[in-house]
Amino acid sequence: MSSFRSRQVSFAAVLLLAVCAAYANHFHNSFHFDDAHTVVDNPYIRSLRNLPRFFTDATTFSVLPANRTYRPMVSASLALDYALGHGYTPFWFHLSTFIVFLLQLAAMYALFVAILNAARPPGEASNANRCVAFLAVAWYGLHPAMAETVNYVIQRGDIFCSFGVVAALAVYARFPALRRTGLYLLPFAFGLLSKPPAAVFPLLLFLYIVLFEQPADWQKGMSRFLGAALSSLPSIVVCIALMVLQSALTPKTYTPSILSAYSYIVTQPYVLLRYFGSLFLPIHLNVDTDLQPFPSINALALLGFLFVALLLAAAWFSARRRTLRPVSFGLLWFLIASLPTSLYRLSEVENDHRMFLPFVGLVLAVAWAAFLAVDKLAAGPKRKPTFRAAASVAVLLLLLYAWGTHNRNKVWSTDESLWLDDVEKCPHNGRGLMNYGLTLMARGAYPDALDSFQRALLYTPNYPTLEINLGVVYGAMNLPAQAELHYRRAIALAPADDEAHYYFGRWLYQTGSIAEAVEQLQTAVQLNPSRLPARDLLATAYLSVGDAARARSLAAQTLRIESGDSSAKAILTGPTAQSADQLINASLFQYRSGNYAACIASAKQALALNPKSALAYNNIGAAYAAMRQWDLAIQNEQAALRIDSGLEIAKNNLALYVREKAGAASPQPATLTAEDWLNASLRDNQAGQYRKSIEDAQAALRLRPNYAEAYNNMAASYSSIGKWDQAIAAAQKAVALKPDFQLAKNNLAWALSQKKLGAR
Repeated sequence: MSSFRSRQVSFAAVLLLAVCAAYANHFHNSFHFDDAHTVVDNPYIRSLRNLPRFFTDATTFSVLPANRTYRPMVSASLALDYALGHGYTPFWFHLSTFIVFLLQLAAMYALFVAILNAARPPGEASNANRCVAFLAVAWYGLHPAMAETVNYVIQRGDIFCSFGVVAALAVYARFPALRRTGLYLLPFAFGLLSKPPAAVFPLLLFLYIVLFEQPADWQKGMSRFLGAALSSLPSIVVCIALMVLQSALTPKTYTPSILSAYSYIVTQPYVLLRYFGSLFLPIHLNVDTDLQPFPSINALALLGFLFVALLLAAAWFSARRRTLRPVSFGLLWFLIASLPTSLYRLSEVENDHRMFLPFVGLVLAVAWAAFLAVDKLAAGPKRKPTFRAAASVAVLLLLLYAWGTHNRNKVWSTDESLWLDDVEKCPHNGRGLMNYGLTLMARGAYPDALDSFQRALLYTPNYPTLEINLGVVYGAMNLPAQAELHYRRAIALAPADDEAHYYFGRWLYQTGSIAEAVEQLQTAVQLNPSRLPARDLLATAYLSVGDAARARSLAAQTLRIESGDSSAKAILTGPTAQSADQLINASLFQYRSGNYAACIASAKQALALNPKSALAYNNIGAAYAAMRQWDLAIQNEQAALRIDSGLEIAKNNLALYVREKAGAASPQPATLTAEDWLNASLRDNQAGQYRKSIEDAQAALRLRPNYAEAYNNMAASYSSIGKWDQAIAAAQKAVALKPDFQLAKNNLAWALSQKKLGAR
């Protein structure tokens, strides 16, 4: 026995090294997908002072209201990782997840040995039981299907949950004397405070007691099950208490799914079949599936139900023999642990990380069944060679699984590698195509990103986040009409989505539409006060328009959420005096707000700092023109042009104000040229007055029927209001008149694509 114990230690060391080697290339992998709103953008995990709050306020879990749920242990662990790494250092986040993963493997071994010893007492095959337990744990620890959960930082909830369930059952099974103390309930509570699927523990405990601790005589009937139920009662009480707490603390904004309950549930048996197949041949592993819920019972759904029925039958028949009960327990574990994600609707019908807890039981069932089959074949003198051959095959398979895990880690290394893998495996996944497009946009490949986004539109035509990203890429490509159209469509699709308002506001700010930007950013902050980028940009916009008091007030509020926010600190500690550029922006904001006196005052302050500011004189002229004081308006535009003779807006304004003055002095209206109407059309389009822009372009065409630029303006404005046929006709006319007119070609391609997609 001492010799085997030394070999047991050696086996454990080899397994530890093998798992560490398989995952050696994952510790610096980046954050992905849902890590954005729960980790990277989450201000609450950036301070250990929030540790108590995680247990009382579920809004600290995510900055997205729809994703806020009660998982305090996960949030607390993320805060510890942030503190240890002094920021978002991936190594520390992966290290803590990996340590709990290793602890789970150790707990699995302890539990498996207890179960196998109960099925075949140690006197009969102690060494064999331990070897099979090692084999099952090694298979699980090296399996590529586990790699998503280990790599995906926020999905550590599945690891914590699984560890809690396994450790609780291992303590219960291995230390009977401690049961009265309730010590085994502590890891269970840890698991349930990490993720709700841990709620299956009482049922698994009941099953364990029925199969392995009750008398072997199945004729005892109800007394057998009653005794197991009584023994499981403390765990049931703890489970109910914590689930009630979770229900009470989960915000009403939490929206796990919009899928039909019927469609979701009838799809799940087929999903379980896919999970089962992945244990043996994990070739379909993917971060985001394109499997859609079945609208009704079909052949695949029936296949799934047949699979579940066969699994239940196998569990029933194997439960009737003591030596086969680990198979029964493992199969039932697989089904029971899958119940929470099969019955409770989630946003996708399947995810790789949902296999993490169910596979604990499945590897036990399959490994034990394989051992019994080999044991039956290995009779007589062929026993040792047979087992050696079986062991060799097992080691080879484990090496292949470990190699698969190592490669799966490479897929998770960057966003681009992850989403490229996704679109290659699931080419009909609109969200996957969108996310891959984001990685292309991040490295400046805007045409390729646009292509990916447009392909995504085919599968998700009413996806607000996709519309936001289309706005971003069109903005980056300097196509403002298309950018604004998509931003506004995103808001129309999801008016309560703060991200739509934030990104639209950011684009407006970048393009100089400060007044409109402030309005959108205010809405974003009101909808979601936890989102720091919106707060920081709004405070900066307030400074740009000369409202230092509101900027400082908002910055102070931001620091109460995140004490380390550098932008807020800079606003509070920076100089209160404004630069000439800031004053010019303020005057523009005041002009667009109709506060013309304030506009003039701010522009004059800018001139005091920079007497050579042509833009300041232009703003003053525009304000006087708005008040119909034509002489002062003309004088200031002339002053702007003396400083910068090429300032196009001042040229246009001066010409307009001269005509307006003449028109005001004469009973006859001033005659406008085709160029005047075209400029008016451009100004109206930029101001969002699309129908007026069309009318102005039509006036230009009455004076110059072959004016390609006027047709192009009409195309852009018709697109902005979703009149695709008119936009196409106008753009085609512009291209026919001017074949090398690239902007008109772009507008034509855009209108054609949107009409094809049925956009509104």
